Amino acid sequence: KRVAAINTKLRIRFATSHPKDITDNLPKTIADFPNICRSIHLPLQSGSTRILQLMNRKYTREDYMHRVESFRRYIPGCAVSTDIICGFCSETDKDFDFTCSLMEWVGFDYAYMFKYSERPGTPAAGKLNDDVPDEVKAARLKQIIDLQQKLSLASNKKDIGKITEVLVEGISKRSDEHLVGRNIQNKVVIFPRQRFKPGDYVNIRINRCTSATLFGDCE
Repeated sequence: KRVAAINTKLRIRFATSHPKDITDNLPKTIADFPNICRSIHLPLQSGSTRILQLMNRKYTREDYMHRVESFRRYIPGCAVSTDIICGFCSETDKDFDFTCSLMEWVGFDYAYMFKYSERPGTPAAGKLNDDVPDEVKAARLKQIIDLQQKLSLASNKKDIGKITEVLVEGISKRSDEHLVGRNIQNKVVIFPRQRFKPGDYVNIRINRCTSATLFGDCE
């Protein structure tokens, strides 16, 4: 609240939080300030309560779903991104299916996805057996990446035809004639350069998209 109140023209983004630490006060506060981005990064790691307990995450599948419902209730259209690990110690096909089904239930806008690898000095390395074959980890990683691309594309398609306010970040890497920025949902938007410069806010009408990027024209 204090940061957002400094300057109503200053865009604020609450980057991430551990799901176990979130209460309804966070989405309520975001909803109260139009300059706080309508996005939340909420690391999931696994959709299986059993695996979450082994990870010592201190929340269940149902707890996570409640957190997402809270954001969607107070902030309609809020973008939700996440982190996911597949192939954690003793992860079964059923555990992995729980992860995929929860991804579909949430409909994540984007995600950072990894296959588990043992790290020396961690509790998991000391107490748990890294027993999921690497080829299984690789296959599961590909499956969730493919699934997330479908979810991201479905999310971005909903923005086609809409006008969104974009904060200009700089020149697009692929074209000197286009700029790149992010909207209040933290989605990447590409649009014609014209007279704009980094730091400007520009209204862009979205006309097409990929799973990773929105494209549009200035209004």
